Amino acid sequence: MRVLMITESFNSLSQRLHVELRERGHEVSVELDINNDVTMQAVELFQPDIVLAPFLKRRLPGELTGRYICLIVHPGPEGDRGPAALDHAILDQRETWGVTVLQATADYDAGPVWASATFSMRKARKSSLYLNEVASAAAQAVLEAIDRIARGERPRLLDASKLDAGWRGPVPNGVRAIDWCRDDTRTILRKIASADGMPGCPAELCGRSLRLFNAREAEPVVGASAGTLIARSGEAVAVATRDGAVWIGHLIDDESPHPFKLPAIPALGEQTAALPVATVASPHGFQEIAYMEHGKIGILTFSFYNGAMGTSACKRLLAAYQAALQRDTGVLMLCGSTDHWSNGLDLNAIEAAASPADESLANISAMDDLSEAIIRTTDRLTISAVGGNAGAGGVFLARAADEVWLRSSVILNPHYKDMGNLYGSEYWTYLLPLHAGAENTARIGATRLPVGAAEALRLGLANRLFDASAGTFNAIAIEAAVAMAAHSDLPQRIASKQQRRALDEAEKPLDAYRQEELSHMRRNFYGFDTSYHIARSNFVRKRRKARTPSVLAAHRRSYVATASGGKQP
Repeated sequence: MRVLMITESFNSLSQRLHVELRERGHEVSVELDINNDVTMQAVELFQPDIVLAPFLKRRLPGELTGRYICLIVHPGPEGDRGPAALDHAILDQRETWGVTVLQATADYDAGPVWASATFSMRKARKSSLYLNEVASAAAQAVLEAIDRIARGERPRLLDASKLDAGWRGPVPNGVRAIDWCRDDTRTILRKIASADGMPGCPAELCGRSLRLFNAREAEPVVGASAGTLIARSGEAVAVATRDGAVWIGHLIDDESPHPFKLPAIPALGEQTAALPVATVASPHGFQEIAYMEHGKIGILTFSFYNGAMGTSACKRLLAAYQAALQRDTGVLMLCGSTDHWSNGLDLNAIEAAASPADESLANISAMDDLSEAIIRTTDRLTISAVGGNAGAGGVFLARAADEVWLRSSVILNPHYKDMGNLYGSEYWTYLLPLHAGAENTARIGATRLPVGAAEALRLGLANRLFDASAGTFNAIAIEAAVAMAAHSDLPQRIASKQQRRALDEAEKPLDAYRQEELSHMRRNFYGFDTSYHIARSNFVRKRRKARTPSVLAAHRRSYVATASGGKQP
């Protein structure tokens, strides 16, 4: 079928559905929800069979819903209505939740039901649930709805008895705001989890009105007053509660010159300087990196918020990687979080830097150092176990390993061009031809669309897929790595790897690839073309796009080609 996706932004859910639909042979085009005239023009150009709205903040125009089957993806079970469904579910401590695909009508979230799916609620932040359980349930329900439409079936009316508590609007600040003296630790963690991603949990801290993100329980300090800072670890701060303490990893200060998410320490500045330090490796620290062994398998796990790997994160992970190489193992596995494996540069930190150009270069150089260390590891096999989404430099950082193992629902964005035609580094000009071949390298370089796990396997971006949940993927991958380490061919595989690396180095040194890539990157960072800096600022500050990129809007590419006498835009 021809499916036109109308969405506020091409977010993680939209990308997941885009991949799932294309994988099943549907023709998909995307139009960002800019205004009704633009939407109707897109419909006229594409002539869809179905209109799909996975993420909207306003009603579709009546002239559209009256002419086409328009499917609304609501992140709540049948009967739930309102724009903050998942926020309320977390605050209400629901044990199960769901996704409903409804036909658009004049009433929000009250149209006939085409399909629905349910899931168990993990104790997790909203963004994690949205990336995993909501996305999987939405994919299941959307595909079921489209199959039903293809068979000529009709939707069923929403059961009035299932209407929950009627319409529930956004969570009021007064409901979610933290009261350090009254709220216990569990309540505070739940409030922050319900607002993670956006809008953030309102709280007063250090005499400032802030929005908090990325929280976890911390070790309490006896006698500390609730709402006061008690420790620091990495770039996080610990805050005393009335019955314990919580780590705050990130925050937004809307009154600062940088009103976007930043790590707590740089955002709070001098107010954290005298705090006692809990090392990130200690049981009570804000641990983002850990190492363990399973027989002859070394397992290096890392979890950076939203997959952003700034200069500091890259250096800390490199140090941990180098320490892991001192251990007597035959296989070294890198496991990211099940939300994001890595999304490359920390654009927020770069935007807030005194010199964004200098910080960009420092960040990409630190990413390159990490990639190089992985590529040059020749005394054992390396595996990137990618259980969460990856983008830009994160995809090529994973590909630096000998094998890339993907969870089947993972989405990759193996491109940099959307960030102001950024060229990219991490030795991609060496790694892609090596693992994907010349034809697939050209194909990957020519597109800016998300890639699903099955397509990644076909392209050479991955070596193996695992049909696993977010909670089981790492365990399944470790079990497979144990079998790899125990196989009799391991010594021969390592020897072959050493020989290939030596031949590749003799043909063209790794440093040559790096310097060529960085020469392009320096032009992105310091050249007269400021596209990268503009794109980064717009991304970080959540500015809406004025038009839909042509790579997403296939209908507009065809229109431009026709209008220009067959020339491509």
